[in-house]
Amino acid sequence: MSLPAEFALPLTMLVVVGIVAALIRDWAPASLCMFGGLIVLLLGGVIDTSQALAGFANPAPLTVAALFVVARAVEKTGAIHPLVSRALDGSRGAAQPDAAPPTTPSDPVVLARLLFPVAAASTLLNNTPIVAMLISPITTWAERRGRSVSRYLMPVSFATILGGMVTLIGTSTNLVVSGLLVSAGQAPLGMFELTPVALPIALIGLPLLAISAPRLLPPRRGLREQFTSEMREYSMEMVVLPGPDLVGKSVADAGLRHLDGVFLAWIRRGDGVLSPVAPDEQLQEGDRLGFVGSVDRVVDLQAMRGLRSSELGHLDALGAGSLGFFEAVVAPISPLVGTTLKAIDFRERYQASVLAIHRSGQRLDGKLGERELEAGDTLLLLADRGFRERWRDRRDFLLVSHADGALPVSPGKARFVVTASLAVVLLAAFGLVPILEGSLLAALIFVLGGVLTPNEARNAVDLEVILLIAAAFGVGTAIETSGLAQLVVDWAIEPAAQLGPVAGLTAVVLVTVALTELISNNAAAVLVFPIAMASAQSLGVDPRPWAIAIALSASASFLTPIGYQTNALVYGPGGYRFRDYASLGLPLTLLTVIMIVLLSARGFGA
Repeated sequence: MSLPAEFALPLTMLVVVGIVAALIRDWAPASLCMFGGLIVLLLGGVIDTSQALAGFANPAPLTVAALFVVARAVEKTGAIHPLVSRALDGSRGAAQPDAAPPTTPSDPVVLARLLFPVAAASTLLNNTPIVAMLISPITTWAERRGRSVSRYLMPVSFATILGGMVTLIGTSTNLVVSGLLVSAGQAPLGMFELTPVALPIALIGLPLLAISAPRLLPPRRGLREQFTSEMREYSMEMVVLPGPDLVGKSVADAGLRHLDGVFLAWIRRGDGVLSPVAPDEQLQEGDRLGFVGSVDRVVDLQAMRGLRSSELGHLDALGAGSLGFFEAVVAPISPLVGTTLKAIDFRERYQASVLAIHRSGQRLDGKLGERELEAGDTLLLLADRGFRERWRDRRDFLLVSHADGALPVSPGKARFVVTASLAVVLLAAFGLVPILEGSLLAALIFVLGGVLTPNEARNAVDLEVILLIAAAFGVGTAIETSGLAQLVVDWAIEPAAQLGPVAGLTAVVLVTVALTELISNNAAAVLVFPIAMASAQSLGVDPRPWAIAIALSASASFLTPIGYQTNALVYGPGGYRFRDYASLGLPLTLLTVIMIVLLSARGFGA
């Protein structure tokens, strides 16, 4: 049952405010917020069924899905790994761990050699898998050189954002805006239509990052470095003594299941290691039990009958066995968010032990099993070597990476993947094959060619992003048809536009940049697009440069870790504080805003 027409505007305003508030406060997954708002607008009669479902028929969501598969193939084969090795050490291959580290140039020089190829790769590939691939090798390299990884990871994230702005397929936001133009009766964006504005921004922004990052970013320790240096303070290995105190008892019956402030992380038995430890595991004489917890709690184990302290080393000695260390970043839509390790039975569910939790630049202390998890938390895990492949493409984690810098699993097919990916770009650039058909063809080739299994291809698609994009089209239509877009233009944009089209465009860009720091970049673009189109129409100017400005400014998220997924990825591994993003990102944001306005106005006649 639809509401009277006069209620369309207030209902749309209420829904938009609700969506933005829900996204800012992280009350629910972004796709659910947008889809819920879409349903309310549909039931209220603001939009009809065809308008509500138009986003699912738009080429943008399917194109983004296909490009997720292409990016997963590049990630799996390690196609860009040689670029990283060459940038960091000037070598063509990966540095050997036991080799003497070469003389390393200064941070600005290393960043300059690193950021340009990273940005170049990001013009063709989705930003998120690029950053996910680079976190582990960059962290390992920085640790071997005795350098702070915080000086590198955030600039890498920002570099992928700058690179993604240059081409149509560099980021999903560009494809979303292109789809919005099609819905508005305009031609879609060309492959390099954004380049005249975005490329100069990247060419100035990348050197700015290389020079300013070592000066503006404080030297912070990432999770791995903190864990390595602090583990000796709160880890202990105990030996099960002969006698009836513990031998033959299960872990639970021996009272080792729910210790206060400390937990049993592994059992070393003979040549094998058991982890995670099941509560019904029977203890045997000579078992070496590895406990992890706060130092004062670990000391209490000395008084437990049937145990004695071991001198056989600490947790890092386990690296040579079948187990490995992993870093996993909790995703916003993960079932872990809002619950505890104990409540979700993490060890049983994931077959892994959480050894440390990193949040907002600090390692959480106390009983980890009872700490409520948040999106962006970085977990340091001990698990079998197959953990990464099992969970890397699931919604539970934004990122799962080896903590020992393991190389990609299929480097032999890297040339094939790169060739096919470049072919898609060239065919689209010359107008021979639309980007949707080209990306779908590449995804199919990678599956048929054995680069990806069907299951890997399916898991590579982030349905959260796809649903968000599809639902957002209907919300954008409601903003336009209800009159909300024109109202915002009249009250917010029009005063600035009285000074001329450039001032009006500046207002639109600033609004978009502010929104993208609070909500997702795709959502910000969709919400502002109809406002910008109405503003351009009222000024009697070509709306196309306004659309381009929205696409670029929606991606310009450099001030917070929550506005862009790659910023969230490096938050924990880099050991950053929330304010670190504004320290490095504010100059880059100002540069980006100024250049978007000036180049759009000059190059496209705004």
